[in-house]
Amino acid sequence: MKKYEFTDETKLVHLIDRSVVLHRIRAVMSFGDVKAGDIGGWIETEENLSHDGNAWVAENAQVYDNAQVSDNAVVFGNAQVHSSAQVFQNAKVYGNAWVRGQARIFGYANVYHKAQIFDVAWIYGHAEVYGYAKVFGDATLCGDAMVHRTNHVFLVGPIGSRNDSTTFYRNIDGQIDVKCGCFNGNIEVFLEKVTQTHENNQHASAYRAVAQVAKMQIKTNGFD
Repeated sequence: MKKYEFTDETKLVHLIDRSVVLHRIRAVMSFGDVKAGDIGGWIETEENLSHDGNAWVAENAQVYDNAQVSDNAVVFGNAQVHSSAQVFQNAKVYGNAWVRGQARIFGYANVYHKAQIFDVAWIYGHAEVYGYAKVFGDATLCGDAMVHRTNHVFLVGPIGSRNDSTTFYRNIDGQIDVKCGCFNGNIEVFLEKVTQTHENNQHASAYRAVAQVAKMQIKTNGFD
């Protein structure tokens, strides 16, 4: 069963290489906080917004290309989601935020204000990215990440025995957390795990070196 329909209102969005026609949507049934008859935001095709769950695109938000909004995710404000990006589960993207590329926003993550998430970055858990922060590459922010500047994230890789990427980021307490493989936690605990796993080999030296750079790069104890 369809939960929304296209209105007769359209808009033309000019991209670098082409133009995209977006359609304003209207709810045809009540779900979540949306009432039947509510006017929503803009999507290119029905592939952009699932008819299942409570997912919704509201206000002046735009979702197009191969981007998908599903589950209970909400995109609103002047936010834009495009390319092959996905916003799902209970995530919210709003304000003037942009999500593009193959980025994934899910869990209970919030991306807002003028934050930009792109490439293959993943934002999930209870992570919050806002302000003028840019998160890109294959960075992963999760747990209680609280990032509002681009230099609140330090991505390095390939590194370690798996030649994988490691993300250092500012958390809600103003301290530094690390996402490395299956590990996600405080930077000091991470360094203890490094010693347990690698002792003093070349991988341990590399992780310790980049951890020191992360400590210099990411401001802690404060709101800047």
